[in-house]
Amino acid sequence: MMNGREKSDPAIVAVKPTNKAGRPAAEPVEPRAGTEGNAGQRNTHRAQDRARVSKALGRVRQAARPRKAERFTALLHHVDTACLREAFHALKRNAAPGADGVTWVDYEADLERKLQDLHDRVHRGAYRAQPSRRVYIPKADGRQRPLAVASLEDKLVQKATLMVLNAIYEEDFLGFSYGFRPGRGQHDALDAVAVGIETAKVNWVLDADIKSFFDTVDQEWLVRFVEHRVGDRRIIRLIRKWLRAGVLEDGAVARSETGTGQGSVISPLLANIYLHYVFDLWAEQWRRREATGGMMVVRYADDLVLGFQREADARRFLEAMRERMAVFSLSLHPDKTRLIEFGRFAAFNRAERGLGKPETFDFLGFTHICGRRQNGGFQLMRTSQRKRVRAKLQEIKEELRQRMHLPMADQGRWLKQVVAGFFAYHAVPTNERSITAFRYHVSDLWRRSLKRRGQKDRTTWERMTKIADAWLPQPRVLHPWPKQRFAVKHPRWEPYAGKPHVRFCAGGAR
Repeated sequence: MMNGREKSDPAIVAVKPTNKAGRPAAEPVEPRAGTEGNAGQRNTHRAQDRARVSKALGRVRQAARPRKAERFTALLHHVDTACLREAFHALKRNAAPGADGVTWVDYEADLERKLQDLHDRVHRGAYRAQPSRRVYIPKADGRQRPLAVASLEDKLVQKATLMVLNAIYEEDFLGFSYGFRPGRGQHDALDAVAVGIETAKVNWVLDADIKSFFDTVDQEWLVRFVEHRVGDRRIIRLIRKWLRAGVLEDGAVARSETGTGQGSVISPLLANIYLHYVFDLWAEQWRRREATGGMMVVRYADDLVLGFQREADARRFLEAMRERMAVFSLSLHPDKTRLIEFGRFAAFNRAERGLGKPETFDFLGFTHICGRRQNGGFQLMRTSQRKRVRAKLQEIKEELRQRMHLPMADQGRWLKQVVAGFFAYHAVPTNERSITAFRYHVSDLWRRSLKRRGQKDRTTWERMTKIADAWLPQPRVLHPWPKQRFAVKHPRWEPYAGKPHVRFCAGGAR
């Protein structure tokens, strides 16, 4: 029998015998250490009031879901200090400062006092939006893309307002809208295009691009569209302040009645709201009422890909879309808008008419090609867009020139990140040749950079291959096939149910 001490001593009670021991072991194993008391507890938020912010926005979302025509007249109270704090931590710490020169680290000092002061100014109407700083970034075609860098406080208020408005508009936006939305990205749009072309009745593809969209948006129309769902005049005044703040360039502030300031935090949402009313709802209605055959729609910001079963539908839609865009001060880019014969039967139909191979189209950095599987069936081929690859290699070449005399280990670590980042986006099925060629060209640029460090350098290809294998990732496919990922994200899509497949990209899946 055990005495009282043995019954109450946890060290003795917790001892467990050795595995597969026939008789009690002479030296029992050490008992497993107990938990610290938090194993069964739920993960907590970084800030205790973050859960309250999420619950409040969840109630807005629940109210917006069944009431599609209702206007929300009280929203600004959701932009409280807790929401501003969450918005602050959601900003990028190393983002470029705006015209005020304040960085994330600068604002973090005495954060609570600054957030409270900002909250008070927003709610009593004393908040003033500052002009954004104009910067230019190079585009793949060699041109410069203008961006507007807002001040940090403007980013904070815009981010907090964005969180509130997203709770409403994520219930309104249609399924074929993919650009700048929570939980959706470029590869989701690419998957929708691929699945639509391979499974729906698509014989013609309309590849359209809106010319200078972010610079030509009519601000008055935009405010009117927002007012369809937002009846809080304080939110409307904030949006007007951001639209009229202007851009600071060369020491002068320029203000315009058009545009949303591409690069600001709130600009993507405002752009989606504008196109939701100008294009999305109209295209969905046109598909149901005017189309005589199958139709597919995918939109990522101002880039549009539409598929049609019949050429007559495609041409009628293109003409109607031009007229629709003109009403709202928009126009299609003449060089980037094309109607081409493309799809499962395009190659066969063109061969019967004595024409060449089907044309290709570019979308989100990939060139889409009508290809064939080994068994002769149709296969949509996607390869990295050549001008994007050339621009990236030129960027690497210039950066290697700056890093020429750094230790090889430092160069290798940097190039490893660059190549891994390229693969993370471009390593899709059917693109193995392109990513392999990209790695080869990076290795060649690195070899040339090493040889320039001295006249006696003897870096041969054999040695360079070993160096590249030690540092650069090997080319391999990282993304699943579009059908697999699309079926997971949109479980209502049934490719073999015998129903029209156009629903997944025309608002059926959210």
